[in-house]
Amino acid sequence: MRIFAQAKRLWSGVIFAGVVLASNAVTAQQATNVVIGNDLGGVISTKASAIDRIRALRQSVQIKGPMCYSSCTMYLGSGDVCVEPNVTFGFHGPSSYGRPLQPQDFEYWSQVIASYYPAQLSDWFMSTGRHRINGYYKISGAQLIKLGVTRC
Repeated sequence: MRIFAQAKRLWSGVIFAGVVLASNAVTAQQATNVVIGNDLGGVISTKASAIDRIRALRQSVQIKGPMCYSSCTMYLGSGDVCVEPNVTFGFHGPSSYGRPLQPQDFEYWSQVIASYYPAQLSDWFMSTGRHRINGYYKISGAQLIKLGVTRC
């Protein structure tokens, strides 16, 4: 029950950057479910902090969509995660609100993002996905499931 109490204290009924966290949970197991949906992304460091908290609390994550764009895709590295096949994931490289970063910052933030992806997706992101700044490379949940991401 300690996890439940901690999760409830930190997250009870809160919507955080497109994340709906369970607040009406009856058991500790139910309290660990995080549902992601309609998340357009946001600041990379903010998303990384949220994912680190999810990991620390050992919460499971369900990405149900219909969309998960930009930094939302980092939830793929949140530990116990599953995706719905119909979710559209949108990938692009790091920027400052659509403006290119300095090369050293671009490299650093690209590596941060990639560190939250499964190996095959991380390799693709570093070789291809990060080089698109405007718009998205769109990948379906079904395609990610074929790459080994767990289906919800």
